[in-house]
Amino acid sequence: MDDNLAFAPAFEHRELIASKQISPVELTELYFRRIEQLDGQLHAYLTLTHDEAMAAAKAAEAAVMRGDELGPLHGVPVSIKDLELTKGIRTTSGSLVYQDRIPDEDSVVVERVRQAGAIPLGKTNVPEFGLIGANENRLGDHCRNPWNPERTTGASSGGAGAAVAAGLCALATGSDGGGSIRIPSCFCGVYGIKPTQGRVPRYNGTAAPMLPNHTSQSGPMARTVRDAVMLLQVMAGYDHRDPTCLREAAPDFLAALDREIQGLRLAWSADFGYAAVDPEVASISAEAAQVFEELGCFLEEADLSLKSHFDIWWTLTTTGLHVSNGHLLAHQADQLTWYILDGLRHGAQVTGADYAKALGRIEPLKARFAELFETYDLLLSPTMPVTAMSVGHYPQDIGDVEAHPYYFRFLPFTYPINLIGHPAASLPCGFSSDGLPIGLHVIGRRGDEATVIAACAAFEQARPWVQHRPAVS
Repeated sequence: MDDNLAFAPAFEHRELIASKQISPVELTELYFRRIEQLDGQLHAYLTLTHDEAMAAAKAAEAAVMRGDELGPLHGVPVSIKDLELTKGIRTTSGSLVYQDRIPDEDSVVVERVRQAGAIPLGKTNVPEFGLIGANENRLGDHCRNPWNPERTTGASSGGAGAAVAAGLCALATGSDGGGSIRIPSCFCGVYGIKPTQGRVPRYNGTAAPMLPNHTSQSGPMARTVRDAVMLLQVMAGYDHRDPTCLREAAPDFLAALDREIQGLRLAWSADFGYAAVDPEVASISAEAAQVFEELGCFLEEADLSLKSHFDIWWTLTTTGLHVSNGHLLAHQADQLTWYILDGLRHGAQVTGADYAKALGRIEPLKARFAELFETYDLLLSPTMPVTAMSVGHYPQDIGDVEAHPYYFRFLPFTYPINLIGHPAASLPCGFSSDGLPIGLHVIGRRGDEATVIAACAAFEQARPWVQHRPAVS
């Protein structure tokens, strides 16, 4: 089979399978062949499930031949982020501690992907427990960017970003607690959307402690907007096992793909009022924002002047990290990464008063964005202030401005949106002078993924990106 089929949209795969023009078995074999040829350069996958996938593909083919009713992802090969539990399949969470863990149940995301008829190819690479924005762990080499393997993919859905960009799967599940879908989508030149907080249930097994989920959302990553929305439609919707998720039925996200966007009011912020941004990134993403004026939207500069809220995010995140994994410090600290040790030690020191103050400080941030969205339908910004940096390195300065020294503070645009729970997407909008992807950040009102999707689909039609392929592909 032609390798071009590996880069065809997943919605076309689904149509070709249903019409018996291609076989799920042939398509799955194609992706495994590409993984064998290319993933030694990228390390996008931590675990492959060849035997299980081929069995599922043969069953999918038989269902087509029998004329059975087919699921929305029937026969489509997907990758699963290795933070999602997979029944009978190794789930490491990017940690040496769990390198041999075999769960006895699926997460709700995996359940839904399987029920939709998709074929899981394997588990994609993540930093340990998904904590940081670059894909390094102690299980092996860094996950590397297909556009330049000396650069990071971003994280924590770094393996997903690399696999999608390099044509090593048709679709990928990701999750985003501080930017973990949008960061690798930006760095790897693919499309990813973080839904509204609670849109996709986060149930991840009975053994997981019941903790408040203030920031984390599962979501899709894909080469096209329609593909991502097709997967989002499968992932979204209420599940009683997650009391924090939204109870209402998921909207018809697919209908938003063809919605008219003329007349939308869009705000643009190059820096959120506080971020250091590389000049080339700022210029290219600003030019991309102006495309919406060509599409009949009203665009103006946002009066947005934020301060860093990283300490709020860090307090909430590391407290949860410590509740879940603090026991590892006693006897398995030597197996943990440096950043998990940092996070666990910080989380151990957070007091109840610290936690309450952090929650309280989110409210003015929510109010500021609510005020902005009284005037505007969408907010645009760069997704990331830099292009993908060298593996193992975090920027000390950005655009000749000193960056925050801590390793997560080079992400000024993503984690504030997790704190307020709004939907946000990263769409490919151009390349730097050294050939690295740049992303445009599209942020919507809480609960309004539909407008984000409509705008992204219109931009994709005006400035398509799927014709670009990375060096490792």
